[in-house]
Amino acid sequence: MNDDWRLQIDPKVDAHATSLVEHLASRELQHDLSDAYHDRLIVTRDGSRIFVYAGARKQAEEAHRLIDTLAQQHGWTVDVQLRHWHPIAEDWEDPANEPPDTETTRMAEHKEAIAAEDQKVRDQGYPDFEVRVVLPSHHDAVNLAEKLRGEGLLPVRRWKYLVVGAADEDGAQALADRLHQEVPDAREVRVEGTWKAAIMAEASANPFAMFGGIAG
Repeated sequence: MNDDWRLQIDPKVDAHATSLVEHLASRELQHDLSDAYHDRLIVTRDGSRIFVYAGARKQAEEAHRLIDTLAQQHGWTVDVQLRHWHPIAEDWEDPANEPPDTETTRMAEHKEAIAAEDQKVRDQGYPDFEVRVVLPSHHDAVNLAEKLRGEGLLPVRRWKYLVVGAADEDGAQALADRLHQEVPDAREVRVEGTWKAAIMAEASANPFAMFGGIAG
């Protein structure tokens, strides 16, 4: 199953790119996107161009609507393109070019996988910390995610980006240290606190995980 979706966002003014990223990073952001741990979206920036990675077409389209709303509210002019990763061509392609039956099958498989992962998340609860990893390639990220799942962890993978939850800071740091050793060519490995505190405080949880300074 291929669940890699991406929005490419090109603001007409560079300053608008900075403002959009700041709004997506805000913990107070109000939105209709799911705040389940596996539904995290990955945000990267390359100059004035912004990329948002999602795990399903519906989630990417909801993020698209949110960005359109923000642009209208603030008077920004942005061009947003939806793309789907093609594992054979190893490139981002227009989903309109995919056969409808293939897309239907993928979405059905994704829905089943999400249902199973939802139960795991409910059983486990929300992690307090997470390790964010940038791999050299999509292939490397897929392999690492499969390896970690085999160990009972629940990594969130978006193209070549991984977010792995940990129960506490020591556990997160230990995992990060391990990944530094096992994946020496990783472009980034860092520990972050999650948005559980926001949830516990009954604030709006932010599903956008920001990877600063990493090109899409």
